[in-house]
Amino acid sequence: MAKPANSQAANHSSAWIFQSWASFLLSLFATGVGLFYLPSNPWAKAYMSISVLFTISSTISISKTTRDMHESEKLTALVDEARVEKLLSEHHPLK
Repeated sequence: MAKPANSQAANHSSAWIFQSWASFLLSLFATGVGLFYLPSNPWAKAYMSISVLFTISSTISISKTTRDMHESEKLTALVDEARVEKLLSEHHPLK
């Protein structure tokens, strides 16, 4: 699927994208180190690790859903605006 010309991704600089990925990977690494050195039994560490992974996946899912809802509202607004423009261009008040 091709990206539209006015895509939001086109507005992000490569430095911003790098910073976003670097901060994500650093936080994931720091959490992993913290869980590894946590003075607890392996079952508790495994449970917390799975909880962190579930939190990450649900956060990604929520952000994608929110983005998709916003984009669909924008598309609906553009279609409605095009319909109104068409009606106005076809309407002649003096006829």
